[in-house]
Amino acid sequence: MTNEPIRVGILGFGFMGRTHAAAYIRAANEGFAVSVRKIADPCISSEKSDSSAGNLAVDNPIDLSTIVCVEDPEVVLSSDEIDLVSICTPTETHVDLAIRALESGKHVLVEKPIAINESEVQRLADAAAKSNRVCMPAMCMRYWPAWVRIKQAIDSKEFGNPRSIALARLGSAPAWSSDFYRDESRSGGMLTDLHIHDTDFIVHCFGVPKSVATIGDAMHLSTQYRFENGPVHATAEGAWDNPPGAGFTMRCVAVFEHASLDFSIARDPQLLLHQGDQSTPIELSDHTGYDGEVRAVLNHIRDGTGTQAELLTDAFRVARVLDAERWSLKAGSSIAINT
Repeated sequence: MTNEPIRVGILGFGFMGRTHAAAYIRAANEGFAVSVRKIADPCISSEKSDSSAGNLAVDNPIDLSTIVCVEDPEVVLSSDEIDLVSICTPTETHVDLAIRALESGKHVLVEKPIAINESEVQRLADAAAKSNRVCMPAMCMRYWPAWVRIKQAIDSKEFGNPRSIALARLGSAPAWSSDFYRDESRSGGMLTDLHIHDTDFIVHCFGVPKSVATIGDAMHLSTQYRFENGPVHATAEGAWDNPPGAGFTMRCVAVFEHASLDFSIARDPQLLLHQGDQSTPIELSDHTGYDGEVRAVLNHIRDGTGTQAELLTDAFRVARVLDAERWSLKAGSSIAINT
């Protein structure tokens, strides 16, 4: 690669499209060679393109004066002036658009979930394996500073072996694009849109569990993840059944042999280290996970790493685990996961 900016096209300019654009712009302002060149969205010329929504507040003002805005995604996909495509469209369009981008010689950052079933994730992985381009899922929580610190502690065992991890992500059903999110055949519902973050983080930290046991219903569930090796007790709770006035809860408590790391989005400081009788605030970067994910894909492109299907391996595994959670919820029993 040269030092020329990586030229970005964004498909979809709702909340996530705006969030990706803002993250690329912040990266450029902090020295990354990247430039947002084109945005495609059917509503780009309407007031809808200025809408912003989501569980995590993100300051994302976008100056569109230097960006070519079009309605047809094909203008971006066929352009020789685009190196990287961020796909922020409805879930059912992700795989086809990502494959089209790869076939056009573009690198791809595709919003989560890639798809709501593992066979579609595999279809994209197969296409990525045939290309020489980066194709990366946009799992922002892997790059959230507190989550990065927790993963570091798990890997380094600086506080001893991990004993348990409990995650919770509780809110109300999305008020934006409600027809899409409430249609589970399109969005996958709460399990695939919200709870996926915590399932992904557990797989990221500990691998694929041997089985899952999920209780509750499609709007509020809790899952226990059981692993073949090690005493890690892992649980995650997800909900869309809170009234809007309750706000959004995001928590993670990781307990080790000699300490615990305790995150709450509603607290300042958000991350505490508990050791004995002492609780110490952990200083965190002011970057968001969205900043982290776009910088990761830019680094993969620049360094020539993460090509082929390797970046999609965990996405396929997570889709398999979510599928097992869905079946466990329906069956009312533990479901084994074949690896």
